[in-house]
Amino acid sequence: MKNVMLYAYSQYNLGDDLFIKILCERYPNTIFHLLAPHNYSQTFSSQKNLKIIRRDSVLFRGTNLMTTKLDQRKLFYTYLSRNCDAIVYVGGSLFIQGDSWKKELKNVQEMHINSKPFFLLGANFGPFSEQAFLKAYHHLFQQFTDICFRDQYSYTLFKDLPNVRVATDMAFQLETIRAETDPSSVIISVIKPSIRKALRDYDAIYYKKIREIALYFIEQGYTVTLMSFCSYEKDNEAIEAITQSISVGARSHIHTFYYKHNLDEALERIASAAFIVATRFHSMILGWIFRKPVFPIVYSSKMTNIMKDINFQGNYASFYTLNTLKAETVFQSIHGNMVDITNQIIESEKQFLKLDIYLKTKT
Repeated sequence: MKNVMLYAYSQYNLGDDLFIKILCERYPNTIFHLLAPHNYSQTFSSQKNLKIIRRDSVLFRGTNLMTTKLDQRKLFYTYLSRNCDAIVYVGGSLFIQGDSWKKELKNVQEMHINSKPFFLLGANFGPFSEQAFLKAYHHLFQQFTDICFRDQYSYTLFKDLPNVRVATDMAFQLETIRAETDPSSVIISVIKPSIRKALRDYDAIYYKKIREIALYFIEQGYTVTLMSFCSYEKDNEAIEAITQSISVGARSHIHTFYYKHNLDEALERIASAAFIVATRFHSMILGWIFRKPVFPIVYSSKMTNIMKDINFQGNYASFYTLNTLKAETVFQSIHGNMVDITNQIIESEKQFLKLDIYLKTKT
């Protein structure tokens, strides 16, 4: 049985937690060691091959602080993975250029241990604004064993590297669940725009439009669930702001759902809905997986890149066109906006092509 050090965005984000679930279920004979808060053991209590390295323990925090101050984080990561045969870094938007991008680059450099195979799966690259950012990662990526991006745009940036591949989002490998569709149920996944630099001025218009959409569906006899995918990124604050702007009478037709430890319940909610209004990237993907009509509200190029790759032909809105978005347009999409993801299910399995070879021949 092999041991794999697993790095992921462990902040109780539903989309990233899906990646962890899919990895653990695909390789039941591999032990994954995940650096995460101790409560992740509750989130993944059914995954017996997942061991949590508690990053919120006093010992971990002290050691982390000391090695950071001494500029010895490489030694720290080496120690963490000392009993592991390989390292997997999985996630979606792992490489966005921000003000502290050099610090984040260094962190990824330190995760990489020369003596161990290193697999980077599921990510997209960007947005970025400087060639220095691209060049720095181009140099780093040459050292990895295998890199599989989830969109053609990211792949094109690094296609000259022989270890770089592309396959669509890993979430398409999720095993679908059986759930009876409630024909009167609509899910709206929401975000707090202003935590993103490019959307810092969009809270008011976005909340106003979500409110309008929710009320329109209620008027048509639907029940609306506002869904938070990640409280750490303040989805919950967005829900509170939206619900507070709705009258008490209408509020009785609005439910809320906050993801943290309840991954299976979250998936069941989406699977049983009749329609998804998707701001979160993986609410869009999950809607397609569960064969639901989806109306995307695009906040990032990662959404448009996947929509382009999948040849999505339905209606959608972007944050830059919210002012002109009509709730009636969203409602009309309930009768269309479907996509056939047969090819995506097949293609997404290629995310694991090299890791399959390594683990299934080495286990």
